[in-house]
Amino acid sequence: MANDLVVKSNTLINASYSLTLAEQRLIGLAIVKANNQHKEVDTNTMLVVTAAEYVDMFKVDRAAAYMALKDASERLFSRYFTYDIYSREYGKEYDLKPPRKLSTSDDLIKVKSRWVQKIAYRERSGAVYFQFSTDLIPLITNLKEYFTSYYLSQTADFSSSYATRLFELLMQWKSTNSIPVMALHELRNSLGVEENQYKLVADFKKRVLDIAVNQINETTDYKIEYEQHKEGRTITGFSFKFKLKNSKSKAQIDSKRDPNTPDFFIKMTDAQRHLFANKMSEMPEMSKYSQGTESYQQFAVRIAEMLLQPEKFRELYPLLEKAGYK
Repeated sequence: MANDLVVKSNTLINASYSLTLAEQRLIGLAIVKANNQHKEVDTNTMLVVTAAEYVDMFKVDRAAAYMALKDASERLFSRYFTYDIYSREYGKEYDLKPPRKLSTSDDLIKVKSRWVQKIAYRERSGAVYFQFSTDLIPLITNLKEYFTSYYLSQTADFSSSYATRLFELLMQWKSTNSIPVMALHELRNSLGVEENQYKLVADFKKRVLDIAVNQINETTDYKIEYEQHKEGRTITGFSFKFKLKNSKSKAQIDSKRDPNTPDFFIKMTDAQRHLFANKMSEMPEMSKYSQGTESYQQFAVRIAEMLLQPEKFRELYPLLEKAGYK
């Protein structure tokens, strides 16, 4: 796919759920297609993912793609995710923000929601048709802040569902290149490990964490390592550090900061690109770049892609500055 960007609210990244690798891939492809549509996505939007698209993205043979999509379509309807929301915000249009200090009258409610409200599989063409649930849609669209983005192709070589979940956590914290200490039960939930699985820490490390870390190190541009944290002799949590394997030096980046030079280009982080792309999508000066039928969210995704192109970056830089970028 030309644009395989996945954008998710951090609420969804931090949600507790268990999906197979095929189910994660199917959801990922659907989010990409939703982002590339030139209209607002709602509960009536029918998304279609084909076996050919699955083959193209994940480099599996056609028979494996048919089997993966059929199995995923049969199970996905019964899958759910659990996320936290403040009691005062539940039952109305709520703002999905990171956890904050609770008042005595404010507590967290655990909400369970399905991924899809309807799903169908067409065996002859190997296509899955489905509609996202009401709760999922705001977690993947209309995102202004507190979101995580990455390219689906970055996860294409993973054979473990845990590697995908850990990679999403990395992308959530990529501005700091580290994930602070997570309690063992929090990490298990974030990686989609079920309560009755790998109860011994040694088994969790061997069957889940080490596999995920190794696949990220072997198949992506990131190098990751973790540290165990103990209370006495008991392992109670883990923290992570990671970095790009071939990151440019600060001197190399700074050498391209003169906007009067023909090679002027500043490599922004993904979080920066999407933050400012969202701001720029609502600026009147950007109207000439709009395709007219696309939503602000789709337009913002396209602007974020434009900011990756040196020529477009130079063209848009005055508006980027006007949006507050320094």
